[in-house]
Amino acid sequence: MAHPSSVRQRTSLGGSSLDEARRRLVFPLDYATLDEASDAAGRVAPSVGVLKVGLELFVREGPRAVEIGKALGLDVFLDLKLHDIPETVGRAVAGAAALGVRYLTVHAAGGEAMLRRAAQEAARSQELILLAVTVLTSLDDGDLAAQGVQASASEHAVRLAQLARGAGIHGFVASPKEVPVLRQALGKSELLVTPGIRPGAGSDGASGDDQKRIATPSAAISAGADLLVVGRPIRDAADPLAAARAVVQEIAHTLHPPR
Repeated sequence: MAHPSSVRQRTSLGGSSLDEARRRLVFPLDYATLDEASDAAGRVAPSVGVLKVGLELFVREGPRAVEIGKALGLDVFLDLKLHDIPETVGRAVAGAAALGVRYLTVHAAGGEAMLRRAAQEAARSQELILLAVTVLTSLDDGDLAAQGVQASASEHAVRLAQLARGAGIHGFVASPKEVPVLRQALGKSELLVTPGIRPGAGSDGASGDDQKRIATPSAAISAGADLLVVGRPIRDAADPLAAARAVVQEIAHTLHPPR
């Protein structure tokens, strides 16, 4: 299995700063039908590096949704957030690997046995990278307390990430608010993926919608994020490609500030 550190190198070496920034941008195909997803992917493909297939599209269209990214020459991120008994998750990981996806999410809260079984199955692949989801961006400290978690979102995210890493997983999904503490706890080699990215968040009163822990692309990259998931700000824009390009430019300027 490719180690996430090799992916981090791939996103930062070779080509222009805009190429590097583009490879860091993940666009979710949050559409109800294959035709809608295909049309949207085709429009933004020049300015994104990864297409994310989530539950809505995968439940409706199945493996055909994965083919959208492969046809465009883009990495595919299958965001199923697997959380089940170890054997079931292991078989699901094997199935995802057979589809040729680059990234696959599992819930870190699934426990050590489940995570280790998933990592063992992923290790059979030369391409698949598992991403352990820590704390969903729709949750805050109050939500965690209601679930009986006596820790802040940041503390809980670190605890879950360390559990997943101990089980053999080296990629993690967390809000941009947790990226600094995760980077400090896990070091530089692990892959950090951040949803909840909102251009202009906090400056123009931009809404986080149902996501409570959000940040701008620049803030997330500065904190140490590797891949940024940007959905609604691109999908709902009057010109999605222009919106994607603006995010890529912001990432590029953050990685390589003008002198």
